[in-house]
Amino acid sequence: MSNHQGPAERTGLDRRRFLTTAALGGATIVGASALGGIDADAAFAAPMPSLDPAIAKSAFAEGRITAVNGSVLEVAGSYGDQHLIQLTNATSIWKLRPTTADEVRVGDGLYARGVDMPDGTIAADAVWVNIVNIFCTVKGIAKDRLHLAHGNHAVVGRIVAETTTASYLGGALTSDLSRVRIGQAAQILGAWRPDDDTIDIARVTVGH
Repeated sequence: MSNHQGPAERTGLDRRRFLTTAALGGATIVGASALGGIDADAAFAAPMPSLDPAIAKSAFAEGRITAVNGSVLEVAGSYGDQHLIQLTNATSIWKLRPTTADEVRVGDGLYARGVDMPDGTIAADAVWVNIVNIFCTVKGIAKDRLHLAHGNHAVVGRIVAETTTASYLGGALTSDLSRVRIGQAAQILGAWRPDDDTIDIARVTVGH
């Protein structure tokens, strides 16, 4: 009789054990694909069921990073709660673009998705740093920035070379921002800059 494990047996393996191993610097695993999308839009999507039957549900956390201790982020939530986010070698990190843990800083905002661990941490499969998704009106256009109004607040959106894209009328993304006009309503997806309260624009969508 063969000892080879079939798909059903492999599916039943405890995902937490894999995540724990990764958190300790062991096996390389693909964590994000088990819990849903990892692009910037996935941060604002409705929670998806896990793709892995061994994970009952995803855990979520948000707030400001108050300390970075090795691969663990201490996070103060917006409602007085505290979180410990364990980064693993399977964690996908977004900060304007896919990046690494080296770009995460104290003071950054954070939205994380992962799995609750027995020690009280969340082993993150995806982390979005300083991500913002706001609806604005275009008030001014300069070579390297857009002046925006978000409600009663003025917002500066920075145009980042080789990163900022636009979508017009739901069309494909393009680096050509020449069709953005003053007075247009715009959706801005980007990364907040804590130092000066501006936003690095990942994508501007107009005419949607």
